[in-house]
Amino acid sequence: MNVLVTGSSGLIGSEAVTFFDRMGFRVVGVDNNMRADFFGPKGDTTPTLHRLTDECGRFTHVELDIRDRAGVDRLFKREGIDLVIHAAAQPSHDLAAKRVFDDFEVNALGTLNLLEACRVRRPDAVFIHVSTNKVYGDAPNFLPIAEFPTRFDYCHPALAHGIDESLTIDRSTHSLFGVSKASGDLLAQEYGRYFGLRTGVFRGGCLTGPQHAGVELHGFLSYLVKCSLEERPYTVFGYKGKQVRDQIHCFDVVSAFWAFAQAPRAGEVYNLGGGRHNAASVIECVEAIAGATGRRPKLSYSPTNRVGDHICYYTNMNKFRTHFPGWQQRYSLQAIIAEMVKGGSRLAATAA
Repeated sequence: MNVLVTGSSGLIGSEAVTFFDRMGFRVVGVDNNMRADFFGPKGDTTPTLHRLTDECGRFTHVELDIRDRAGVDRLFKREGIDLVIHAAAQPSHDLAAKRVFDDFEVNALGTLNLLEACRVRRPDAVFIHVSTNKVYGDAPNFLPIAEFPTRFDYCHPALAHGIDESLTIDRSTHSLFGVSKASGDLLAQEYGRYFGLRTGVFRGGCLTGPQHAGVELHGFLSYLVKCSLEERPYTVFGYKGKQVRDQIHCFDVVSAFWAFAQAPRAGEVYNLGGGRHNAASVIECVEAIAGATGRRPKLSYSPTNRVGDHICYYTNMNKFRTHFPGWQQRYSLQAIIAEMVKGGSRLAATAA
């Protein structure tokens, strides 16, 4: 099998490269390190590319901007692609408002370029689109939510397992990032429903892992671990630090992709996240990291929340688990934090 991974030096992309290389598949990775342009030196994914090149014997790197329609078409024409993992994106709420054309062109136009090239050149391939829960906009904020000492949480029995795919993506405030990702999400669905392309759309919660290059504008848990280990400032934006997110390890994300790839359902949509058992608020995460390290960041609180930000969000995975009962989630929140702390401590020791 030949696998194409876009955003191959990012968190999910690099995990996908490693995952499929270990399975013995040939992997073509597309990445142009635009994350360094978006986030500066701290977002540079060059070290990840070097690691993949050194460790993955079946991996080939292609430097390509997915906004280059002709280049994308040539890639699909040249390579016998059987599976596409489309993980390339502009991933930041805040940055989207500052670079509106880059955001939309990467997240929407780039997705269209890939889908159309796949339809024309490799119509039998499976196409997995990495979407986001931000396509729901702030609709989750209007569900029944109660405030508790350390978190907000849902207070209706129907939400006991979190947010499922029935939630509307319409009539809410998304941020421009949410809009561009919703555009790509709908395109991937439509290429499945209209053209019959074997597309699967995965609306991720907080996707994370030890190789996450977290920065203030993206990669919450990774960035919080870094700030905690170095005991440096961390700003909480809105909701008193009680906003809740569910964390899912990048390995569990890619293993879910593989489950879908073996029995695809054209145009299907799945919410993908850690679920209620992997959900925690910002201040609960601070305490969990402190319990593992004895260190805390220097917290400050801004009363203003980010536009379209969720007060509480964790993922109802019942639909995916019903469709793919063999899939197993390997990493708990505690295991994710322990792995990230270990990786962060090792990097700090190396730097010293």
